[in-house]
Amino acid sequence: MRFSQKKGLTSVRTVIQKDSIDDALRNKLWNVVNISVWDRYQSTGIRSYTRSSNIGPLFCILWNDFFGQPIDTIPQYFNEAVSFVRKSYFNFQWFEVYDFIEFIAQNSPRFLDPNRFCTLCNSVLEEEKSAYRFLKSQLIEMTSDVELEAVEAAIETGARFPGVEAHLRTAIKHLSDRKKPDFRNCIKESISAVESLCKAVSGDPKATLNKALAVLEGKRKLHARLKTSFSALYEYSSDADGIRHAMLEEPKLSFVDAKYMLVVCSGFINYVTGKLSETEV
Repeated sequence: MRFSQKKGLTSVRTVIQKDSIDDALRNKLWNVVNISVWDRYQSTGIRSYTRSSNIGPLFCILWNDFFGQPIDTIPQYFNEAVSFVRKSYFNFQWFEVYDFIEFIAQNSPRFLDPNRFCTLCNSVLEEEKSAYRFLKSQLIEMTSDVELEAVEAAIETGARFPGVEAHLRTAIKHLSDRKKPDFRNCIKESISAVESLCKAVSGDPKATLNKALAVLEGKRKLHARLKTSFSALYEYSSDADGIRHAMLEEPKLSFVDAKYMLVVCSGFINYVTGKLSETEV
């Protein structure tokens, strides 16, 4: 794990790759293209000609519709054609990499199994914390600016209260470990951040969420229905049948599970701190 991650200095926008692609993600997506496309090459003759091979039609589509180049400029030999695509790929901007893999998914002949290609890409995208996934052959965003801003705001405002910022940064650290992400402890730390806020708001080190909500309600800064909703969410995340126990006992938790709890808990922290600010005005 990098120093910046251990010290909580890594931005959530770096942890979740939304407007960028690091070398690991770029390399692994290219490896999927290698395995799924180039390694399936078969020549129809003695020489390794590009256009007469089984992948020839895909090269023609790439040159015409993706690169916008005359198809008579496709290199004659397969290795030369792949080298051209490879050089272009590793010079792409981050969004062009996604354009490319989506184009491959949508235009590969059936024998290359586009569904398997999308599945392999999704495994890489999840492993490397990309904000995007294939749904069928269409890349969709899994993490919005609103979600990222909610977590960043919670870290900033949570610094006013003991434990809140630390728990959120620890949650992000567990989420950001590319080699061995700890989704279970990311969820635990997200919930712990909410609990720390409750204790600070109520002035009671043993306080539950309901007691903290009662403080806000007493200051007439909390609608009764919102109180009920937040109470239900906390009970779901804390009791024996809820997130804290049943969900954490699941044999396999995913990036989506951990991110959901981090964003939801961050949103709640932002709401409470915002209401407290109103009472201070």
